[in-house]
Amino acid sequence: MPSGKPNAGWLWGGWPRLRKTVQWVAFFLFVVLFVWSRRGGWDPDLVNIPMRLDPLAMLANALASRTFLASSALALTTLALALLFGRAWCGWLCPLGKTLDLFSLRRWRGKRPTPPDAWRAGKYAILLTILAAALFANLTLMFLDPLTLVFRTLTVSVWPSVDQLVTSMEAALYQASFLRPALSAFESLVRPKILPPDAAFYRFAWLYAAIFAGIVLLNLVAQRFWCRYLCPLGALLGLLSKVAIVRRQVTGKCDQCNACAQVCPTGTIQPAKGYASDPSECTMCLECMKVCQQSAVAFMPQRSLAQWNRYDPGRRQAVAGFGVAVAGITLFRSDFNARRESPWLIRPPGARENDLLSKCIRCGECFRACPTSAIQPAIWEAGMEGLWTPTLAMRLGYCDYSCNACGLVCPVQAIPRLSLEEKREKVIGFAYIDENRCIPWTDYRDCIVCEEMCPVPEKAVVLERVEVRNPDGKLVSLQLPRVVRERCIGCGICEYQCPVNGEAAIGVYVPGAVV
Repeated sequence: MPSGKPNAGWLWGGWPRLRKTVQWVAFFLFVVLFVWSRRGGWDPDLVNIPMRLDPLAMLANALASRTFLASSALALTTLALALLFGRAWCGWLCPLGKTLDLFSLRRWRGKRPTPPDAWRAGKYAILLTILAAALFANLTLMFLDPLTLVFRTLTVSVWPSVDQLVTSMEAALYQASFLRPALSAFESLVRPKILPPDAAFYRFAWLYAAIFAGIVLLNLVAQRFWCRYLCPLGALLGLLSKVAIVRRQVTGKCDQCNACAQVCPTGTIQPAKGYASDPSECTMCLECMKVCQQSAVAFMPQRSLAQWNRYDPGRRQAVAGFGVAVAGITLFRSDFNARRESPWLIRPPGARENDLLSKCIRCGECFRACPTSAIQPAIWEAGMEGLWTPTLAMRLGYCDYSCNACGLVCPVQAIPRLSLEEKREKVIGFAYIDENRCIPWTDYRDCIVCEEMCPVPEKAVVLERVEVRNPDGKLVSLQLPRVVRERCIGCGICEYQCPVNGEAAIGVYVPGAVV
């Protein structure tokens, strides 16, 4: 176990240095797994390991779906870590925690007073509400899970912005002819292995960026504000930390210099209580041990149960969380979209029949895996209960006939794992032709794009040769497209490729929708 002696330890200057090294390695691995999570990257069961390590995501999914997946057992590793070392996940492994450390905003925060400890109850209220809602098969608030927050933001906001930046720089540098060979070599190196071959576009990308920026800016109020007051995963691990084996303790050598309290990123060291700390708030960052000149801080095995504090959850808070969950779900399910589903709410293959809302943890893995960026986060069309769940926007992309990546990468099987043959037979929607926008119908000239692009063996869009009179009274021969409903699976490539500006002349709608 690490002691409090300055520069103590056996590796690169001691345990605090080791902690920072592990934190950087974990952050790097998270980003690497993210980069290679697109179709054609690494094995789906490898790239979704971070999500399967998340005990809150796996527990909420199990409660909501009434199913415990074998792949969810990996989360037991994180729970075991918490029982041994408390909230070490938060200080050593969490990618959001590392991001908040990188953007601590300490210089701008100054010496303003931090919020009262009572605010720490906020994260427990969020945790209890999430778990209570999960009992009613609702996972809407899982968008507050730290891992889903980071992954969605990277997918929808950060990585597309990086792609646009790289593309703009390449376009500018390409003007210099002597740089063109190097740029071509660079392109072949990064596309499609790191950056997509075609630019990815996501709806409301600014919203995801704004939410994440808001979490970072909360550091202006208090260091690691999110971890102290809001993080539901931190709350779950904090409860387990009450019985953790290894905990921080202060020996009689302490001279009350206050150095440890000043560097504690979660503000849990209490001078009034002999510089003791709450194990459920300590992230095991070891900064207090690093600055202690008296070797008075140690992290040692303890047998007793940690003290319960006023901000820790009690019976009243549990009842309140249950009540908020029930009230919220009632409101969500009285929403208009709960009764009349949007005809444009196309789900990934097999997801509609698979109780998506009671299984999806809003992680965004499927957004990232989709090679055409057709899978987008639902905002308004799915109602509040379906917020952030996957839906297909065919004008932005299409469901690739040769791809089943979304189901393979989903860590909770909200999108079922279908073989390519099974996926090709799944009907996710039907195409409809708007004769008021279709070029042959309105302009009296041939356009065969939808028929040409249809990937099913027996074309779902067929062309019928007819003779009609145009507005000038001239007899013209046209090929008018028609959808053969029995063959259409709703892949949406016809809508995506339709040359009509704006809304396509052929669109995919939910099976059974009247349009």
